[in-house]
Amino acid sequence: MGKSISEVGVEDLVGAGLTVEEAMVLGREIKDAIGDSSSNCAAANENWAEIMSRNLLKPWHPHPLHQLIYYSVYHSYDDSVNGPPLYCFPSPFRSKSTNLGRLMESHGPRLLGATMYKNPIASFTQFQHFSVQNPEIYWQLLLNELSVRFSVPPKRVLDTSDKSKHGGTWLPGSMLNVAECCLQSSNNFKKDDNSLAIVWRDEGCDDDDYQIRSMTLKELRQQVMLVANALELGFRRGDAIAIDMPMTATAVIIYLAIVLAGFVVVSIADSFAPMEIATRLRVSKAKAVFTQDFIVRGGRRFPLYSRVVEAGPDRVIVIPATGKDVALQLRNQDSSWHTFLSSARRLPRCNYYSPVYQPPDSVTNILFSSGTSGEPKAIPWTQLSPIRCAADSWAHLDVRVGDVFCWPTNLGWVMGPILLYSSFLAGATLALYHGSPLSRGFGKFVQDAGVTILGTVPSLVKTWKSTSCMDGLDWTKIKLFASTGEASSVDDDLWLSSRNYYKPVIECCGGTELASSYIYGNLLQPQAFGTFSSAAIGAGFVIFDESGTPYPDEEACVGEVGLFPHYFGATERLLNGDHEEVYFKGMPIYNGMQLRRHGDILKRTVGGYYIVQGRADDTMNLGGIKTSSVEIERVCNFADESILEIAAVSVAPPNGGPEQLSIFVVLKKGFSVEPDILHMKFAKAIQANLNPLFKVRLVKIVPEFPRTASNKLLRRVLRDQLKKELHIHSKI
Repeated sequence: MGKSISEVGVEDLVGAGLTVEEAMVLGREIKDAIGDSSSNCAAANENWAEIMSRNLLKPWHPHPLHQLIYYSVYHSYDDSVNGPPLYCFPSPFRSKSTNLGRLMESHGPRLLGATMYKNPIASFTQFQHFSVQNPEIYWQLLLNELSVRFSVPPKRVLDTSDKSKHGGTWLPGSMLNVAECCLQSSNNFKKDDNSLAIVWRDEGCDDDDYQIRSMTLKELRQQVMLVANALELGFRRGDAIAIDMPMTATAVIIYLAIVLAGFVVVSIADSFAPMEIATRLRVSKAKAVFTQDFIVRGGRRFPLYSRVVEAGPDRVIVIPATGKDVALQLRNQDSSWHTFLSSARRLPRCNYYSPVYQPPDSVTNILFSSGTSGEPKAIPWTQLSPIRCAADSWAHLDVRVGDVFCWPTNLGWVMGPILLYSSFLAGATLALYHGSPLSRGFGKFVQDAGVTILGTVPSLVKTWKSTSCMDGLDWTKIKLFASTGEASSVDDDLWLSSRNYYKPVIECCGGTELASSYIYGNLLQPQAFGTFSSAAIGAGFVIFDESGTPYPDEEACVGEVGLFPHYFGATERLLNGDHEEVYFKGMPIYNGMQLRRHGDILKRTVGGYYIVQGRADDTMNLGGIKTSSVEIERVCNFADESILEIAAVSVAPPNGGPEQLSIFVVLKKGFSVEPDILHMKFAKAIQANLNPLFKVRLVKIVPEFPRTASNKLLRRVLRDQLKKELHIHSKI
């Protein structure tokens, strides 16, 4: 069962990786920090806060030591009574200098009332509610904070007179070009032409002899305008043009140029097979594709152009992965990057382009859902979408001028455009690593580029932790981490946060169709590993039960989430689906509003924190009790040291009867364990930590899990495999 922090001695600290001398010093420091405090839950939070404030745990300490101290501090903690254990606590002083804290200090007394407003920490929840109830006031404030400029200003922020539009009409009457907003210098933001817009490094150039490459805002603007001129010479305004390549500096230039010139970006991930590329080209009616000849990873070249060509595009413009010339023979209708730009270079003002101004609801980007079933949904982003994602990053991730923002991703996934717009519209520097984020080279780039905000996905963090590839690197310039894409592990977040004296890991959960996250962490509330502390600023939702009845706002509960429909930046249509049926049909009415479907099962804990329990179709009924795959997985993940990851699913027997729980397991490399041993340990863990009525029917060890192209776990596929096996056995 482990020890409480007061029981941890020198021998335990040595066992966690310290020398005897180090253990004696740290032991004394910890005892001095916690004093004679009791072992109750309030004291646990206070003890951890005190240990953190003294920086007793260092980034270079071995992870077993961080585990020992954290889990010992919270040894007797009862989260069912007290909410999740906290690890990061906002500073009253620093909170006022955050983006959101500064906004609240300036406007809080006027908006909330001079007697009601206290400070950014105490008044956060009240301000979040205000942002939902008064969207016109909140969003006007946010527009003033971002680098958003209109050629024609909006008549108002939100018009709800058209009842056929669930989400209303945002910024009616205005005209703008959101790519131009990214490229403008601004005295208000201290963003001038010499500001660094992009920094990057190529894989393999990780030695200290290689400098970080960079591009100023002026250089970026000139390059974007050159490409925009070339596009106008070869395409008709409004054409859809695809990008299928790694997220390099060149890809970012192409993306902005397509939007600046009034065309539409079609986002395609560079990992896709030809059939998947072809589907996206067909649905979007793309006229051309920008791609690379090869993808270079670990010194090896992997074909990309040939994959794209197999999908049958009308035209391809090919950028060389290395050097100045493409390294292969092109089709007659295709052209190299050099040839494509040569026509524009002959223009007298090739580095100047007059932006195409359009209404805010004009489409700028077509993105696609993961396609977990059938054809992927084609989701059109308008000019509102970039403003939304940048506003959320400004408020929750505190992105600002002077930050260096890095998030390993691709323009084919929603995080690519979110990263791009969140950086440029807030005046931050975009940091790109042209290589694999799984390598130490990526971590060295984070160190050398002075990254201040590092975004991740949990599977990436799990790999960094298990391979120890980031050991010895200095990540102390990072002010916060961010995580999205799948449920986070407490222990993986513990490892990540410990890389820089327990800076917060801000969890984000949303969707491509929202252009944002609807639940977030932030810098104004205490944070707990693997949880979300609040609804996003400007986003409202309720959690409802199976009958569609919402739970009271403060009540701990588990249910499906329903979003308030007035959601700035969310989609109003799909290109290949019925938007009304997908997002609104059958959803409950709340306070006269038709709620918007998102599909998440959300748990609200004691204390008001949120944990995503999976998708609505990942729920299971075990012995008449509703639970979720994620909840089972959280309990069983630490049952044995051999476990890399697990997936829990339930299926009913072929001949009917209650659902039965099965657990699939992927083992760490080099480990071996019998399924029967894991079965016993899982049963014990579930009985002790979840519900003794939940019985494990089957444990199955597999080499890997089926995943979408965006790395999301496909429990549905595992469930279908299990059903098929059970059906076959029932026939024998």
